Amino acid sequence: MKKTSVFLMFAYAVSNTAVASMSISADEPKTITADKIEYDIKSSTIKTSGQTEIINKSGQRMTLVDSYISQDGNNLTGDDIRLWIGDHVYIESANIERTGNTTVARDALFTACDNCDSFGDAWEISTYKIVYKMDERMLRFYSPVMWAYDIPVLWLPYFEMPDPGVKYKTGFLTPDFESTNKMGTQINIPIYVNFSDTHDMTATLSYLTQENPLFQIEHRLNASHSEYRTQASYTYNKAGESRWHIFNDDVIELGDNARATIFLERASDKTYLQKYGFYSDQPYLDSGAKLELFGQSSYVVADAHIFQEMRTEYRGNSTIPSGNILPNIRGVYQTQPLFNETYMTFITDILGVSGDGMSSQRLTGDARITSPWTLWGGNRLTLSLDARYDLYHFDNTDLVDAYDFSGFKNRFLPSGYAEWGLPMFRTSQNWTQVIEPRARLTVMRRTEDEQFSLNTDSAGTFLSDSTLFSDNRFSGYDLWENGTFADYGMRWSAFNNNDGSTAEVFLGQAYDFTDRAATDINSGYHHGASDYVARIGYNNNKWLDVATRFRLDRTDLALRHMETSMHLGTSKNFLNVGHIWSQQFEDTMAREDNINEAVIGAGIQLTNRWALRWNGIYNMTIGEFQRHTGGFFYEHPCYYLSIEYRRDNAVKEDYVGTTTFQFRFGMSIDGQRY
Repeated sequence: MKKTSVFLMFAYAVSNTAVASMSISADEPKTITADKIEYDIKSSTIKTSGQTEIINKSGQRMTLVDSYISQDGNNLTGDDIRLWIGDHVYIESANIERTGNTTVARDALFTACDNCDSFGDAWEISTYKIVYKMDERMLRFYSPVMWAYDIPVLWLPYFEMPDPGVKYKTGFLTPDFESTNKMGTQINIPIYVNFSDTHDMTATLSYLTQENPLFQIEHRLNASHSEYRTQASYTYNKAGESRWHIFNDDVIELGDNARATIFLERASDKTYLQKYGFYSDQPYLDSGAKLELFGQSSYVVADAHIFQEMRTEYRGNSTIPSGNILPNIRGVYQTQPLFNETYMTFITDILGVSGDGMSSQRLTGDARITSPWTLWGGNRLTLSLDARYDLYHFDNTDLVDAYDFSGFKNRFLPSGYAEWGLPMFRTSQNWTQVIEPRARLTVMRRTEDEQFSLNTDSAGTFLSDSTLFSDNRFSGYDLWENGTFADYGMRWSAFNNNDGSTAEVFLGQAYDFTDRAATDINSGYHHGASDYVARIGYNNNKWLDVATRFRLDRTDLALRHMETSMHLGTSKNFLNVGHIWSQQFEDTMAREDNINEAVIGAGIQLTNRWALRWNGIYNMTIGEFQRHTGGFFYEHPCYYLSIEYRRDNAVKEDYVGTTTFQFRFGMSIDGQRY
């Protein structure tokens, strides 16, 4: 009774004013502003006269004329209504009726582009009736006409969509179109299926004019301590072949100290993924599982890998193992400081590699003590001793000094190093500069006759600034360094205290005191002094970021290898350039052609909404693009579109490079894409 009395007193007070406001409904408060508000006690209804504005608890706003509203808000009628259901989204109607959870607007207009353009709404939908069911949160349009800048462009007998407040809703997504010179026009029709806020799926039917249909699916699930991702496709082509692929990646958190990963990458054949545009240049597909255990100072990982070769020609010196890996178990434990900062590290490895009729298993135990010291004048000295023991079992495996070897082998690899560095600082008002000479002497047991397998997990060695000051300069475990060698270099770096600009220059070299075992002649290592390696980088933290690393011949300083990357510009207007050049001497383990390849990307923001993007990979050795892509992109607050092309010049088995054109269009409503 108290609530009613207050309401009556307020209604009486405002009935004699030009503009009245009131709040109603305890469950869902609303604010009503009108020229005149009348309350009927008997029917518990509100009647407004003149211009009326209603704002509900969620902030949704409605303007109308001469309304009739029940006190609980479940029933409402009015004329000349405009209902805002988002920042730029509204429904305009000559008449609206609401009964319970159902609202019907007649002779209505819907748009999500209110005031998005100064010269008019980008798009709007006119219809003789819109039905909105609040419990379903769906807008249903009857005989809608879509207008673009006041021009009719599309009529449909029926159309429905979720209201802008709905994050996920099952239904069809906007189709996109592709056209290739091999399979004709491709029309992709996706349907989105929502199971819950953390579980959904997208299924796509692709119709191709010169090939049989393609089916695609993408499944996503986020659980409380895990996530699951699956992508797959299937087609039965006109040649009578079933072609497919499946990619799966699952991550499962097993408490605070453990994590499991399951991954699957398989395809029906070597060219399917490339022909249907699912990948670019992967040399292999990797399937398997991994279990990781974490401790405060320890780490254990157990994983297995089954590879599917995607290359037409396999090179024995590839960086990819020639067989499957099962098992691979690695454990690392690092002690707390024993004294000062001295600590010990224990490593155990179990590795099995099999494939192509061969197999090998390896058990490795490794114990190391490392003692870093900071001495007078800022000198830094690190001392380390290491003992490693390998036990191998081979079955029909090609070794460095034997073919099809079966049996056991073992080796003991004691080593130690002493590393020195002296960072010297100089600070001015604008720049802080550091010059640091660095040197390391490594002593190892000479093992030139015990290098073991060539092709199971090692791919030789390659001198670069990143391999200096490392224990093992080979890329794997089976081939190992031997003898005594030294690494030394000088690094200069600078940091601008005002704008964050950075610069760096490094120059280094290695020296082998003993004759090395036979390695790739392109590696850059020699008996005695190696080639020179260097890197130079600069980043002004605004519009320029450039870095290059290169190798110079030790005798005449001729360029042997160079990798360069550069970003010039901003995120919208930019030029990206990457380049790699490497001289290749003819050898049975190396390519005969020099490597000379450039990666170029560019973007131009033509207007606030139009942008042009392009990137390509150019093989300068043979003088042609491997592939290149580009297109126009348009981003509007209310919609988006793109027109792109892709050109792939690869030739592999039954696949010959194609050109693909793709068109995408979609709507954006309050930042959500449809």
